[in-house]
Amino acid sequence: MNILFLCTGNSCRSILAEATFNALAPQGWRAMSAGSQPTGTVHPRSLALLEREGIPTEGLRSKSWEDLPETPDVVITVCAGAAGETCPAYLGSALRTHWGVDDPAKATGTEEDINAAFEQAYRILRHRIETFLTLMRQDDLATGNFSTFKAALDDIGKQRP
Repeated sequence: MNILFLCTGNSCRSILAEATFNALAPQGWRAMSAGSQPTGTVHPRSLALLEREGIPTEGLRSKSWEDLPETPDVVITVCAGAAGETCPAYLGSALRTHWGVDDPAKATGTEEDINAAFEQAYRILRHRIETFLTLMRQDDLATGNFSTFKAALDDIGKQRP
């Protein structure tokens, strides 16, 4: 199972999701991340947060969705459309869902405020990933009922820890 976490810049949210998913997922499942307009760099606060959480950061990089090593089975957009941000539309045949999260790279205020925005984005994504993995362990798509699976993925995107 290949999961693609997709956003515009591929510097914060999709990177946090990729690393977290890969740290928690069972063997044989893999997450990738990409952006429609990648910044080319991973935000240093994202890397620092992942390291504090004990999640490996080696090999994480900001990349275009045109540079994916594999075709995804599931595409999860993590941009915050409600904040006026345009989400990229992946054109492949993968199952698609949206898990909007505010972009912590746009946070302003004190260092504590900015760090809190990164922490909040990470906690939301981690909660959703843990829920996704629980769902997959229960069902494993064994039933072949993809519409039910898609509805469950969409519901996860509405959850907050």
